[in-house]
Amino acid sequence: MRLERDMDFIRELLLKIEAGQTHFNTMSSSTARALMIDLDAPVSDEDADKLAYHLKLLEEGGIITVGHRSGGGDVMVDAITWAGHDFLDNVKDSEVWAKTKAGANAMGGAAFDVMTALAKGFLKKKLLDHTGVEIDL
Repeated sequence: MRLERDMDFIRELLLKIEAGQTHFNTMSSSTARALMIDLDAPVSDEDADKLAYHLKLLEEGGIITVGHRSGGGDVMVDAITWAGHDFLDNVKDSEVWAKTKAGANAMGGAAFDVMTALAKGFLKKKLLDHTGVEIDL
């Protein structure tokens, strides 16, 4: 299976973590069956791999800190880092997020830092439109 970074999924994960979810189970149903473990909610191999991959990316990118990772697929997130909060604050607004994604897609994709800068630019424009105050972000 080919795994690619999915920025929508990253945003969703960060929103869940900010809302208080700290426990994620990355064990697929097929792995659980093979190990004779009963899972509360079935998870496809593809979804389990995607979740594990993106949590690892967020950790490696310094966006979250992980306190515990078990061999059974449990991942306990300690916190969103300062950089993670900055990114999330910039893309929390769905209108800003849609424009950020459209801008990145128009360029054929964009790195995390470029997407953050795009979101800041759209947020700055929105603030100017709503308040008439120009600020330097």
